[in-house]
Amino acid sequence: MGAFVISRRFNDEYKFVFTSRKGKVIFTSSSYELKFECEEDIEKFKLNVEHAKFLKFKGSGGKYFFKLMLGEVQFAMSRKYTTELLLQKGIKEIVLYASKAEILDFSSNDLIFDNEMVAEGEVL
Repeated sequence: MGAFVISRRFNDEYKFVFTSRKGKVIFTSSSYELKFECEEDIEKFKLNVEHAKFLKFKGSGGKYFFKLMLGEVQFAMSRKYTTELLLQKGIKEIVLYASKAEILDFSSNDLIFDNEMVAEGEVL
């Protein structure tokens, strides 16, 4: 179904990506200073996805990408696609699934595995 995944950039600002049903990143948001701003924009986008505009471009290297506009503001930038057909598939995935997508928050710095288990080389 796709998901919005919140994470942190190296400068400690927040961002989110929208991933396809197969887990591939379709677009990446701008940076946010506060996590709640990121969450609010995701919710706003989910409610207004039918009003989104996709400005399509072909880069100098021959790859395709789009800028996702919400109103007159750039909301996000897509990944690079090798063909125009793949770009269209990415846009279709957004239109079909973004309004129903779940939000996953991976912005915490908490470790998933216990340090002792990692140090001992245990495999889960």
